[in-house]
Amino acid sequence: MTEANRLIRIGKINYTNVWPIYHHFPHSRFGGQLEWIETVPTGLNEAMRAGKIDMGAISSFAYGESFEEYDLYPDLSVSSANQVNSILLFHRMPLEELTQAKIALPTTSATSVNLLKILMTKFYGGSPEYEYAPPSLKDMMEHRDAALLIGDDAIRASWTDHPYLVTDLGELWRSSTGTGMTFAVWAVRKETVRQYPDTIADIHAAFMESKRKGTTDPSSIIAHAELKLGGTSNYWRNYFQHLNHDFGEEQQRGLRLYFQYARELGLLERDVPLQFWTDKTRVR
Repeated sequence: MTEANRLIRIGKINYTNVWPIYHHFPHSRFGGQLEWIETVPTGLNEAMRAGKIDMGAISSFAYGESFEEYDLYPDLSVSSANQVNSILLFHRMPLEELTQAKIALPTTSATSVNLLKILMTKFYGGSPEYEYAPPSLKDMMEHRDAALLIGDDAIRASWTDHPYLVTDLGELWRSSTGTGMTFAVWAVRKETVRQYPDTIADIHAAFMESKRKGTTDPSSIIAHAELKLGGTSNYWRNYFQHLNHDFGEEQQRGLRLYFQYARELGLLERDVPLQFWTDKTRVR
């Protein structure tokens, strides 16, 4: 790599759903040229928007809010064709009875929060009362009818002995729209692309290599998940099998529909184009 003016700052969502892309990243290839920043999706969204992070997995909704600042890495996402198993709504009554309910939302996500609002408004004609709360199922449900949890918080809650109905928002989106859902995209700040084109190309190639290894043989990722979060190897094998980390035509179609609905409901102020980074630094 030719650029070495400063470290490239890469954001990493601290949930297991991104592990198949990050787990085998060849860190040694880049020496000390990269800085890794790990936090919840909303933290990465804010840091990217403020220019404190150069690239990383951010909420799809956050891309929609600030798309003019970003390019998208092709072929990388956190998506599901149907159930996702880690975007879960816990509720006391059937969905059709939640139209005026009190629903607790996590402070950790933008895409999933707005996905729930789209589903409840567009497909159930509801206008629930939404309140933000720390991601604890017990506390969220103390004075409310439903609670949305995402990521590892949702997984852990699903393992507990609780009395609630559980709806997987990936599965609900699929049954409502016929498309899959993309929860996170890999974005790069346009300014960083201009300043460090060779490095950006090398990092994309490294992520693609890591994704190939992580999706072809997830055994080490499954073992790490068991060690860090608990659960069984069968659970984690099933979990990772239901995730999709591509970003092809099918994933793009679902995300465009999500952005369309968000725009129609006033959750986004503008139509959102999908703008992709292309490797113009290489002669192929």
